Amino acid sequence: MNINTNYENLEQSYLFSTIAKKVNEYIQKNPDKKVIRLGIGDVTLPLCKAVTDALHKAVDEMGVQSTFRGYGPEQGYDFLREAVQGYYKSHNVELELDEIFISDGAKSDLGNILDLFGINNTVLVPDPVYPVYVDTNIMAGREVKFIDANGDNEFLPLPDKNVKADVIYICSPNNPTGAVYNKEQLKMWVEYALANNAVILFDSAYECFISDKNLPRSIYEIEGAKDCAIEFCSLSKTAGFTGTRCGYTIVPKNLGKLNKMWVRRQTTKFNGVPYIVQRAAEAVFTEEGQKEIEENISYYKENAKLISDTLKECNIWHVGGKHSPYIWLKCPNNMKSWEFFDYLLENAQVVGTPGAGFGKNGEGYFRLTSFGSKENTIEAMWRFKKLFNE
Repeated sequence: MNINTNYENLEQSYLFSTIAKKVNEYIQKNPDKKVIRLGIGDVTLPLCKAVTDALHKAVDEMGVQSTFRGYGPEQGYDFLREAVQGYYKSHNVELELDEIFISDGAKSDLGNILDLFGINNTVLVPDPVYPVYVDTNIMAGREVKFIDANGDNEFLPLPDKNVKADVIYICSPNNPTGAVYNKEQLKMWVEYALANNAVILFDSAYECFISDKNLPRSIYEIEGAKDCAIEFCSLSKTAGFTGTRCGYTIVPKNLGKLNKMWVRRQTTKFNGVPYIVQRAAEAVFTEEGQKEIEENISYYKENAKLISDTLKECNIWHVGGKHSPYIWLKCPNNMKSWEFFDYLLENAQVVGTPGAGFGKNGEGYFRLTSFGSKENTIEAMWRFKKLFNE
């Protein structure tokens, strides 16, 4: 028996375990201090009523023989695929039903999609980056190249014609930076992919935070994208499904064999998302569901605006926050990421995520999220003002 030695090439991920250790040690030494956590990327508001009503109804159906369901279609039930199809159409994107695949989340599919690609493909990812993009390719033994996202390009790198890549990762709105590509910038990436016979893996998990109609919520709003892009989306941040688990992946037929290969892969390695979860997801796309989740998204966006406005008042450079739940700030006084983490915890009792944990270009930067409660966000920003405006 031989193990996959590519796992030995993975960097140990100490980011969130180190954060937890530091915070716990601080709390033990300072039990009277209230620590506010603005580093977690998880949602805090509950599922909306339309979703929980659908869950209850589906659970009841599973308890009656005439409406019980066992194995479902691996690609997803048609009722949910049709709901996703209608959602895309509302954003002027036409999809065929068999281009839509229901999954248990974008993270899973972003890793699983790599089954379709040979080991010799060169992978291009931005730095800083959501670690899943890098780690899943290292596990498979692929060569990973990085493109610099930095303050000079406002963390929106554009293609370099001198760099050859076969698989390209793009996340917009971005995690961790919150930066958002416009149509002209995405067009440049589509043209690059077409010129290099490459595939773009487009992570649109945060598209629901985009409110500017001039900014694309799907890469398929760009001409030619169906010839070179696979899109991944999730209901985790859209509708609070982080613990309920449901997402969807679009594999256009224009990509040739890839659509049928993904069908084959899913029917072999995946048994589909539970019926009750798919009924809950369907409710997200109803008129009532859209209204209710918009209220939740607005809640998080108001938190993000509060954070962004406070950083502006404190003259702290940042991106994100407007069309994203993430705010990516430059650490004041040229502090390193972990240095700023310690400083903020010790002096303001606020916890964020050190940018260095997302790649070398994250050093000197820091991520805050808007997923906390409004009360905690207000208090945390009052502490920011007190600390950086004095």
